[in-house]
Amino acid sequence: MDNTTEYMGAHLAFKSRWHKTDEELCRHSMSFVLHKAIRNDFFQSYLYLLEKLPLVKLYALTSEVINGEMQFYARAKHFYREVPASEEGMMGDFVELTSTDVESSREFLRDLVGGPGKAGTDFALDCGSGIGRVSKHVLLPFFKRVELVDMMENFLAEAQNYLLGYKRKVDMYYCCGLQDFTPAPGKYDVIWIQWVSGNLTDKDLLGFLIRCQKGLKENGIIILKDNVARQGCVLDQVDSSIIRDLNILSSLIEKSGLTILRQQRQEGFPETCVPVWMIAMQKNLTHARNGVTEMGLELEDFELRERENEAAHGKPR
Repeated sequence: MDNTTEYMGAHLAFKSRWHKTDEELCRHSMSFVLHKAIRNDFFQSYLYLLEKLPLVKLYALTSEVINGEMQFYARAKHFYREVPASEEGMMGDFVELTSTDVESSREFLRDLVGGPGKAGTDFALDCGSGIGRVSKHVLLPFFKRVELVDMMENFLAEAQNYLLGYKRKVDMYYCCGLQDFTPAPGKYDVIWIQWVSGNLTDKDLLGFLIRCQKGLKENGIIILKDNVARQGCVLDQVDSSIIRDLNILSSLIEKSGLTILRQQRQEGFPETCVPVWMIAMQKNLTHARNGVTEMGLELEDFELRERENEAAHGKPR
């Protein structure tokens, strides 16, 4: 705790210095070189925090003091600018696992849709879609219509070529980070979230899961497929993402008001790979009447405190 306080103190000192410099720059034409140097100091103090402590432990610190983990998201976007808009780019060094991944996803989905009391097959949302690899091979064979959302404009531009043969079945391409995206109310039978939950902080993943529930039709489900840590939480500084263990994921899912219907480990991947799990979730109606409402109010209150903090101390840019 003492270390956390020390790091937070250093960060606040830089933040105060940077904000004051912004004000002085306008009035006294301070050197832009000096201004840039001070701004870099601010972000260096933040990166130091990330490297010293796991992000899960920095939940309150990064959310309130850093105001939404600006640099965490900026580094991820910078990383994906260098990723080719192709199947090879989407799979990284594991393109040979595409068929295994797709077949397992189809089998998992097949048992959850298209029957009495199951999710329908009218509309699906592909979250963190990239060029639409999951849409093409997993969702479009099951659903009448699909929509895609991704933060990278070049990925979505290529998706329109990649999915050209399914043009009539793809309704919309949304260019937006999931931390800022809100699914349309009551629209989707299935919301599929693959290899992107780690690009959201705990607070933003929790908020997104809450918003996704409102986007589901009756009997609709959310399916999350992602890398899962064997224990605890691991920060990947290369692509600025988090790998959480099942306990952490389950806790966030429970807090969001969702119930886990089924979870299954991806089989057929090499043992050297990080474990991949598929988790199917559905609204918990009892929790929806009580807990989610309370959680929604808690998040609103949290964001209100953030705005008040910005007004008092200045917002990082």
